[in-house]
Amino acid sequence: MKPVPKTSMATLCLSGEMMNKLEAIARAGFEGVEIFVDDLQSSGLSPRAVGDRCRELGLTVMALQPFRDAEALPSDLHRKMLDDANRQFDTLADLGGDFLLACSTTREDASSESERAAETLNDLAMLAAEREMRVGYEALAWGRHVFDYRDAWQIVQQADHPALSLVLDSYHILARELELETLATIPGDRIGLVQLADSPLPRGQDLQSLSRHRRAFPGDGELPLERFLTALDQTGYQGPLSLEIFSDALAVMPTGMAALQGKHALESLRASKK
Repeated sequence: MKPVPKTSMATLCLSGEMMNKLEAIARAGFEGVEIFVDDLQSSGLSPRAVGDRCRELGLTVMALQPFRDAEALPSDLHRKMLDDANRQFDTLADLGGDFLLACSTTREDASSESERAAETLNDLAMLAAEREMRVGYEALAWGRHVFDYRDAWQIVQQADHPALSLVLDSYHILARELELETLATIPGDRIGLVQLADSPLPRGQDLQSLSRHRRAFPGDGELPLERFLTALDQTGYQGPLSLEIFSDALAVMPTGMAALQGKHALESLRASKK
């Protein structure tokens, strides 16, 4: 069995072309990579070519993301969602990965009932399992009905499928100033992925706009990431810590420099916890 990568970076963190991003991530010493759907589509490259290059560089494809509006949709849209998911699983197979990251829906026509969300995510997890894939569910801070990791965890528990796990993103949790005591009680083996990002404190700013433009590497913002990791330690989580940084500043920084800066920031944060 291969060891689980301990550090990962999303391609969306970096400027430049897809292959340059992958090479920079590998050179910086990351062991895994999250493939951002928009980056893959704009690259003009086939998923198989990207997956082959990841393997050549020794990078594990940790996730394909984001898969939007996965839960609690009306029946006709739910069926379309499953068809879309099947195509994403095809892409994942070509990439050599097995984890699809699904974000909480922002659609107005989605049901607010957690039972409906759990039922539809169970359908998605069943489809994933048939393909020998997995799904992680993440609460977006601006989700229509699910914008709190505690609600997302409740839905994952209700869905009750081994192919479905919870994704925790420090930005979505800390920018909303959510308590971390509940996080510390979640079994680590039910957490599929942990994403890290710092940012300025919101101070009344729109959370989506702040997230899209002003995320930062750990230590370059004001969020209490050490408290987040302290709570995470109590879960027994053994998976990777992955940087997911949307940033206007990084969008103009040289690709290799940004990757190295991210790795240094992540290692500094990990060292502060020892």
